[in-house]
Amino acid sequence: MIRQALLLAALTALLSAPALAQTITFADAPPGAKPKDFEPALTGGGKPGQWEVVEDSTAERGRAIAQLSADNTDYRFPLAIYMPTVPSDVEVTTRFKAISGKVDQAGGLVVRLVDRNNYYVARANALENNVRFYRVVGGRRQQLASANSKVTSGEWHTLTLRAQGDRFSVSFDGKPLFTHADKTFVAPGKVALWTKADSVTRFDRLEIKPLQ
Repeated sequence: MIRQALLLAALTALLSAPALAQTITFADAPPGAKPKDFEPALTGGGKPGQWEVVEDSTAERGRAIAQLSADNTDYRFPLAIYMPTVPSDVEVTTRFKAISGKVDQAGGLVVRLVDRNNYYVARANALENNVRFYRVVGGRRQQLASANSKVTSGEWHTLTLRAQGDRFSVSFDGKPLFTHADKTFVAPGKVALWTKADSVTRFDRLEIKPLQ
C-alpha cells in the first residue's frame, strides 16, 4: 500500500511538472536528410515542400534546415511540423534566412497547430519588408496584425511568436512589434516552420519555451 502511494505521488508529480524549454538545431543531421521529429505538410496548392538539412557556414553549428522547392504557386504554404505536442501557452523563436524567391521570400513560425489547415502563424517577408500575424482556419488564411520592418535577404534574422491565453505577441530581431488577441485556437498543439510560394528559406534554430 505504501509503495503504491509513493508510485502514485511520483506519477502525479511527473505529470504536473512544467514542460521544459528546448532548443533544436540541425548540426547532427547529415546534409540531404529530413530532420528527426519533423514532418512536412502543405497548406494550399502546388507541390509539397522540399525540406532538407543543408550545410551553411554562417548557420549555428554549420547546418540548417531549408525549404528548397521554388514552386511559384501563390497560395502555397509548406510546413515542417515538429511532431511532439507542446503546451498552448508557449514562446517560440527561430533564426531564419531568406535565400531566394520571386513571388515571396518568407520565413514563419506556427503555434497551436491542429493540422495542416488550422493554426496561427507569424511570418516575415523580405520582398514586402513586413511582419504579419495570421490565423489559418480550414485552410483559409486571415490576417490579424501587421507591422512594417526591414527584412533583408541573405542575412539571418530572429522571429519570435509568444502565445499566452488569447494574447499573441510578435517580435523581430529582438524588437517587439505588436500584440493581438484571438480565441480561435486555445488547446495545446504543435509548432512548425513555415514558408510561402517559391520562398527558398533556411532555419538554423528553433527554441520552444513553455509558459506554464
